Amino acid sequence: MTQLIHLLTTFNPSTFVISVGYIGIASILFAESGILLGIFLPGDSLLFAAGLLSAQGMFNPFLLFIISAVAAIAGDSTGYWIGKRGGTALLHKYPKLIKKEYITRTELFYARWGGYTIILARFVPIIRTIVPTLAGVGKMNYTKFVRYNILGGILWVSLIIMISYALGNYIPGIQHYLIPLTFIIILISFIPFLFRFIKQRLQ
Repeated sequence: MTQLIHLLTTFNPSTFVISVGYIGIASILFAESGILLGIFLPGDSLLFAAGLLSAQGMFNPFLLFIISAVAAIAGDSTGYWIGKRGGTALLHKYPKLIKKEYITRTELFYARWGGYTIILARFVPIIRTIVPTLAGVGKMNYTKFVRYNILGGILWVSLIIMISYALGNYIPGIQHYLIPLTFIIILISFIPFLFRFIKQRLQ
């Protein structure tokens, strides 16, 4: 327990992102984008941190964008084929990790937005990991899926990197506040879930 507390209090996001490098960033984004066991990996905050650090010269922003976009798109495509081959049973194989409510929310997302779900889900944690698998389970046309997947992956990666890169350039020393910034990003990402929770409570 003492070691865990020490790890949490001394953890430096900047050092972690720099140490994992391009390969580590790509691996995490790949897993979080479509591999169900990567459902809680920190895709948004990782990209944001990498974008900030690229403004400090730690990463090449263009190379970071290319590698991240390819990893995210490949992750979604892998998730699609996992769903197509594994079927509905696959989504219920890990009930403690992939709760039924997550699947229900994703299905509602699909019902409302159709194919655009592939794009919009990129910006919603948890749902973005389940969406490609659900698309495969539902036998969504792969060509159609790929179009939405590429557009969504490019939009997600480019927006986060551009925003964080701009902040890194205009606010000196902002990389030293990555921990509170990470928490803010996580909170913002979960706003849709918070609104839904409040709405359900009020009904």
